[in-house]
Amino acid sequence: MIETKNLVKAVDTSEGVLTILNGINLHIEAGEAVAIVGASGSGKSTLLGLMAGLDSVSSGDVILDGHNLAQLDEEQRAILRGQLVGFVFQSFQLLPSLTALENVMLPIELKGDSEARDKAKGLLERVGLEERWHHYPNQLSGGEQQRVAIARAFATQARILFADEPTGNLDTATGTRVVDLLFDLNREFATTLLLVTHDERLAHRCGRIVRLVAGEIVSDERTENTEEAVSA
Repeated sequence: MIETKNLVKAVDTSEGVLTILNGINLHIEAGEAVAIVGASGSGKSTLLGLMAGLDSVSSGDVILDGHNLAQLDEEQRAILRGQLVGFVFQSFQLLPSLTALENVMLPIELKGDSEARDKAKGLLERVGLEERWHHYPNQLSGGEQQRVAIARAFATQARILFADEPTGNLDTATGTRVVDLLFDLNREFATTLLLVTHDERLAHRCGRIVRLVAGEIVSDERTENTEEAVSA
């Protein structure tokens, strides 16, 4: 489902070239739940963005469901993301001018689905927000906003879900409830999950942990967890 080959990301700075990621090789099968962990500045979020096609590599390849992202222009990458990918971010990334329902409807409507409203309502009910669908993001708590974001991520039945520190802005109790929901839906939809986190407990809920130090993979290990989705 996702493969990186000798992936390098470097940027020019006033002090010279800064290498953020160096020689990243990964192979992720459909249905896996993989945590990417490491200290701040280790390159976790950069790697996630490259695998999702949100940024371009300096060298190497990212292959997403058989498509080499380096061979696609930005419009083609955007189309591929729309077909395959869902996102959950630490900062929620909800559109403030849209209600919870409208935020979840948007990606469904962009795919031309005439049943967007009913499907969005069903997902909001699934995440426990059936009574809050008409509220705007600023009228919702942080946990409620993240649940809307999770509903939106699954709205188009994406085959790959990228989650970047999804509990980073939530208190421990709320974060635990949100993570339970995320894994429940991940199993239900048989989604491939790529999760960036600094939380070791959360990482160990995935079936595999990839650890980064200074932009390089230092370990890639299976866990004994069975929460990851079973590929359909």
